[in-house]
Amino acid sequence: MDSSASVLEKLRPLRLLALDVDGVLTDGTLYFGNQGEEFKGFNTQDGQGLKLLQASGVELAIITGRQSTLVAQRAASLGITHLQQGREDKLVALNQLREQLGLTWSQIGYCGDDLPDLSAIKKAGFGATVSNAPSYIQQHSDYVTQQKGGQGAVRELCDLIMQAQGTWTACLHHYLYSTLSE
Repeated sequence: MDSSASVLEKLRPLRLLALDVDGVLTDGTLYFGNQGEEFKGFNTQDGQGLKLLQASGVELAIITGRQSTLVAQRAASLGITHLQQGREDKLVALNQLREQLGLTWSQIGYCGDDLPDLSAIKKAGFGATVSNAPSYIQQHSDYVTQQKGGQGAVRELCDLIMQAQGTWTACLHHYLYSTLSE
């Protein structure tokens, strides 16, 4: 992971991480059944990272261009209450959320993987993309994950944020030293 001083500095004030879905929380492949049903694969390690990040005090949001019952179900299962679907205007949606939560841009992180995400990546205090995003998205991002979208990229971001904010060690110790009570 790139833990350069400039990246860590941008991560310390984050209070909100907003994510795109297709290509970030999933690998970007869209599966449709014969009856028009939609299928998506979500990475469980990404989900665990999101839960840990929330527990550390960082709020989460999903901003996606598509409408999907599956995304609503995944957001609910992770406790993500800030869900905006059918939003191609990612920066407008992110700004509305920023105003609603009373945050500054430096307190917001955004991760996307394609052109509809680019303005939000650029405006957020910390803009990230996944390793399999096009190069013209990567060149405008503060951070490019080592992992691909839907394959641990979000977990990588969550861990990095927690490390920068000094909450990772306590989280790790919780799992290392938890004991059975008899």
